[in-house]
Amino acid sequence: MDLLDESIVPERAREIKREAREFADEHIAPNAEAYYASGEYPWEILEAGMDAGLVAQDIGEEYGGKGFDLAQVLAIAEEFYRADAGIALTLQLASFGCEMLEQYGTEEQKQTYLRPVAENDQISGLAVSEPETGSDLAGMTTEAEKVEGGYEITGEKYWVGNAVEADWLTVYAKTGDGDDRYSNYTLFIVETDSEGYEAEHIPEKMGMRASKQGHIVFDDCFVPEENVVGSEGGGFYVLADFFNHGRVIVGGHGLGLAAAAIEEAEAFVHDRNAFGRTVDEFQAVQHTLSDMRIGFESARALNWRACEKVANGEDAGYWAALTKTKSTEVAVDCAEKGMKLHGGRSILTDRRIARVYRDARIPVIYEGANDIQRNLIYRQSR
Repeated sequence: MDLLDESIVPERAREIKREAREFADEHIAPNAEAYYASGEYPWEILEAGMDAGLVAQDIGEEYGGKGFDLAQVLAIAEEFYRADAGIALTLQLASFGCEMLEQYGTEEQKQTYLRPVAENDQISGLAVSEPETGSDLAGMTTEAEKVEGGYEITGEKYWVGNAVEADWLTVYAKTGDGDDRYSNYTLFIVETDSEGYEAEHIPEKMGMRASKQGHIVFDDCFVPEENVVGSEGGGFYVLADFFNHGRVIVGGHGLGLAAAAIEEAEAFVHDRNAFGRTVDEFQAVQHTLSDMRIGFESARALNWRACEKVANGEDAGYWAALTKTKSTEVAVDCAEKGMKLHGGRSILTDRRIARVYRDARIPVIYEGANDIQRNLIYRQSR
């Protein structure tokens, strides 16, 4: 049975889903173990994804992309993450933040920064979290001080995908100190070769090792006024809308990981013998596999429903939080059950189930930790 079958996927996203699966089978899955072991940035696979037209193509055709919609990006995410989460994250972060620039940026910004990403000449990134502040978007302390001709940014950002590798980032910084704490933040385009921008990779992660995150220090980093995205003070609201879309895609990250865990567990128990029969003949094992399936199918149904709701702007924050929480936690649950079914072999680092187990711990945190998502679900359901 195909866990990630097309039946639930909108017709417009099915062809790109097939292309993503073929690419993942050829380029991602065969290299997953090696890149996990080395922890290197998978430049060759990123370039292959660009050549295949599967990277940064959520940017509109007007600016050189293919204009993939939310459903198409979700379809890609499922397939890539099933093959390997670390490589998949690198591929999907190549245009991170571009959606905000396309929606709120000026025409000059789009031509200067969006087009090179869509044409795969550059990669982007998004800098929001800080060393001491993650989920509190209205509590960030990195400041952008108004000076002649623009702004000077001072502060630190952490957990930034492509902090070292990107050509430019969208940076979230404080520009005001008003009573409305949500109106004190602004988004800026910052070129990574700017004076006052210093970035280094953070210490190695336990999972998703083929994706690189960094620590940035801004020291009076000058940004011209024309690099403000949208309006001064509007950054929080732009970012909140962007994360609604992103959380649907992160749900797809969870679905891909859960599918990988189920595949590995089912293959293992059908091939392993114990007490004179194959392990899958034991009722306890059958029930565990059934629970994995129940969780996975429930999450996938919710994820694709949420995709439609968010794309149509129907209670987007509520549906995005629901599906991000459910799908990523199902991934953790399936990975843990898969480890149990593998017994002692689960702790071997060359096992796919061990990589999935490590990787699955990460999406429950990024794009807003799941406890924060529960706060959003409660507030927006009243």
